[in-house]
Amino acid sequence: MNYYNEIKNKLIDNEIYEKVKDYSKERNRAKTYFEIGKLLSKAEKKYGESIIEKYSQKLVIEVGKKYNKRTLLE
Repeated sequence: MNYYNEIKNKLIDNEIYEKVKDYSKERNRAKTYFEIGKLLSKAEKKYGESIIEKYSQKLVIEVGKKYNKRTLLE
């Protein structure tokens, strides 16, 4: 048994797994924000521009500070 090759292969496998996991997370993030954008657009058409401000204020309280109006509209 070549221990070095075993160790190297395990490290390479881990690197590949991490990259796949990162890609999957980014893909999911892009999909989520795309869907949020569509929902905000529909809500805005139905309730007016101020609805995004109201939603963002509630989201900051209920979900976290990073979901403010600016980040929702990006």
